Amino acid sequence: MLCMAIYHFTFDLELFGFVESGTVFSQPWRGFAMGIAASFLFLAGVSLVLAHDPIARMRPFLRRLAIIMGCALVITIATLVVFPAAFIFFGILHSIALASVIGLALRRLPVVVLLGMGLFVLILPNVFRAPLFDQPALLWLGLQTRNPVSNDFVPFFPWFAPFLFGMAAAKWAAGAGVLARVAQIAQGKWAKALGWPGRHSLAVYMIHQPVLLGLVWGASVLLA
Repeated sequence: MLCMAIYHFTFDLELFGFVESGTVFSQPWRGFAMGIAASFLFLAGVSLVLAHDPIARMRPFLRRLAIIMGCALVITIATLVVFPAAFIFFGILHSIALASVIGLALRRLPVVVLLGMGLFVLILPNVFRAPLFDQPALLWLGLQTRNPVSNDFVPFFPWFAPFLFGMAAAKWAAGAGVLARVAQIAQGKWAKALGWPGRHSLAVYMIHQPVLLGLVWGASVLLA
């Protein structure tokens, strides 16, 4: 969550001219952003297994899915208004929503199968792309020949891979007794405090950027 805030704060600084144009799209920052997105999807995969393996709890799952999809729609509409040439049509929340639906159906697969599927999803867009997938309706797959202009593009291929790796990691950790040891550590006072943003990650995700953007905008007005 902290890394996400750092990246978005830098994006805001660039937007208002406080840092050099193109900073957040340079290779080091792009790698930083990709690492953040991968960690979000990995942890979403872990959470799915912790919450729904072996028994799927459909009511809380559907409630969470509806909230994520609603937030994704809000982001799409908001960015369409603010950044019409680079709006977010399939960003991290869209990707998590789709991955959650597919992941729920795959949750009982063995660790080795999940890892194998993850490797396939990760490798496929590096060896196969086709003009067919350049159509707007198919861009979400990630097999297009030209990347669309978007402030956050997290297509199914290859980004479903870290979600699958997270599911595999959680299943392995549960079988190896690692989760039980982590649960004991998580009962500590400092662990609970540090874990607060993680327990409210969606709310933090939705609120932090408007707050940061407002602060940077305010600074730009005062310094004008």
